[in-house]
Amino acid sequence: MAFQQMQQEAPVLKYPEDFGLHPNVSLENAANMLFRAIQTSQNQPYTWTFIDKPQEGQIFLLFMPNPSQPLNDGIRWQDQESRYTIPVQRGTRELEVAEVKFGFIPNSQDTAAWRMRRRYRLHKGGHPQLVLIHYSRVPPIQIVPSLLNNPVRHYPLRQITDPPIYVMGDRAGQKAFPHPAGPHQGGMPQVGMNPQAMIAQQNSNMEALERRRERERARDGSGGVGVGQRPGPPRLDDDESADESELLSTRTLAITRYRRNHELMEEVFRQAAFDSKKLSSSKRIYEGFDKAEMEAKIAKLQDDVEVLQAKAAERKAQKVAADDVIVTASGHAPMEITT
Repeated sequence: MAFQQMQQEAPVLKYPEDFGLHPNVSLENAANMLFRAIQTSQNQPYTWTFIDKPQEGQIFLLFMPNPSQPLNDGIRWQDQESRYTIPVQRGTRELEVAEVKFGFIPNSQDTAAWRMRRRYRLHKGGHPQLVLIHYSRVPPIQIVPSLLNNPVRHYPLRQITDPPIYVMGDRAGQKAFPHPAGPHQGGMPQVGMNPQAMIAQQNSNMEALERRRERERARDGSGGVGVGQRPGPPRLDDDESADESELLSTRTLAITRYRRNHELMEEVFRQAAFDSKKLSSSKRIYEGFDKAEMEAKIAKLQDDVEVLQAKAAERKAQKVAADDVIVTASGHAPMEITT
């Protein structure tokens, strides 16, 4: 019993995104969300947390190594949890639904047991350890008086200091440690900040780094080279600089370094290929021909044209004369052929 209680009080791994409040979730929507979660969970670490006294309509996505284990959410349930399996999406997948009704929060404003919880997971055609939880309501029943002020867990809940962890993909099992903030960094996201705020903070940090890098490029390109002096080699920033590695997340820092390395490679190869060479002026297309020879050919072609024109005029005159002979002999005009 003590071991069971310890398991129930252990924190759970929750997908960090907030899904908002939804009064109802259909079976098809639950199956679609679980199927999409397989892809989104590849690169997103799950956070350790307690589900405690959730609101009506709230949705959680959990990774549960043992999906059948009891889930303590701070709600006292007056009914037993039932499980059933339903085929969804034209029978290509099987959705397991674990449903429990008539819950209430002890020592709260709940005067009746009206809460319901459903746990969904793809028993077939998905990842069976991804569990979608939705809280809604049912017609209320009376609370058992002996349970009204009897909490289901000890308060206050212990503070969680464990870092987030990747649950699937190439980094499954790896911890995502937050980077500690140094004394010179005022913009570092704090531990416990919600995911949307952390992403916004990281984007702001990225923009600040890009603006600083652009200023350094402009200063190196305009301020340090005099007239007649050859510009020095491009400035190489330290890839292991502490300010960047501590200010950004691992993924953001990797993208920044990847982009920077390609820019540096492009700069190096451009310098090696074109810096010491002057492009020769392109040769005009007609410079390979002899002018006198071209004029002689043109004169010969003109003579040939005149000869052909003279022959054509002679043939035409002969034809007209022949037509006149035919008209004189027959007394009828020749029939014209329209082309």
